[in-house]
Amino acid sequence: MQAEEPLEELVRRAAEGSREALDAVVRAVQDDIYGLALRMLWHPHDAADAAQEILIKIVTHLGSFRGESRFRTWCFRVASNHLVGVRASRAERRAPSFEELSERFASAAVPLEPAADAGEGPEARLLEQEVKLSCTLGLLLCLDRPHRLAFIVGDVLGLPGDEAAEVVGVAGPAYRKRLSRARERLRGFLSEHCGIVDPDAPCRCSRRAGPAVASGQIVPTRLLFARHPERSPDARALFAKARELEELHATVQLYRSHPDYGAPESVARAVRELLALRGPSVLAD
Repeated sequence: MQAEEPLEELVRRAAEGSREALDAVVRAVQDDIYGLALRMLWHPHDAADAAQEILIKIVTHLGSFRGESRFRTWCFRVASNHLVGVRASRAERRAPSFEELSERFASAAVPLEPAADAGEGPEARLLEQEVKLSCTLGLLLCLDRPHRLAFIVGDVLGLPGDEAAEVVGVAGPAYRKRLSRARERLRGFLSEHCGIVDPDAPCRCSRRAGPAVASGQIVPTRLLFARHPERSPDARALFAKARELEELHATVQLYRSHPDYGAPESVARAVRELLALRGPSVLAD
């Protein structure tokens, strides 16, 4: 994303009718918006649809930005309003509670012997990465939307407390309480079950890969997350990063080890097509 001062200048010129500046503004924030939508909705197709709608809202309401907060914060606020109210995604409608998921884990045998691992090599590691990303993103759906949003903007995206509270739309104390509850629920589940967060926990991504492929949960030729576009090729982190912090913070580090997702080209294309059809008049909506 461009430096803050040039972005603010782009916003000013875009609001005055510059098509070139407006296109640059969209490109500057599209990855941020898509990344938030993906973590809120899980499925890339749902996230892309939501990101397009959010970007169009940003473009058509650009004139209402008064500079009282950072433009990035304002965009996240527009996005959060949309994502909290949008129809439940396909993954959300199927998401279990943490309690239901714990029962499933308890009833499923998780072998601990090394022979149960999925194997070595690039393909095996890719499937292991798909399990890790699919599972941990899916766990966010066990939180209701307000708590999920608080955790994502504060701990995953790393917005400062006051800014995160503004994005979520609540006062600081209420936001901190909401974030604390979200951390507690995620940390409790992951500490009990996830071998990345706690080496003594039974579940291993490598041992889940084979059953996930066999059951059709993962299709090796259509991986949703392990081959997802990233903003930077260096953004993909190793599993070991989740152990760099103390146990209290291991859950946060696990989510920050996810790739820095980049928006598919289709997200910006829809907005550019709108601009091409409507021209500068789109800002008057």
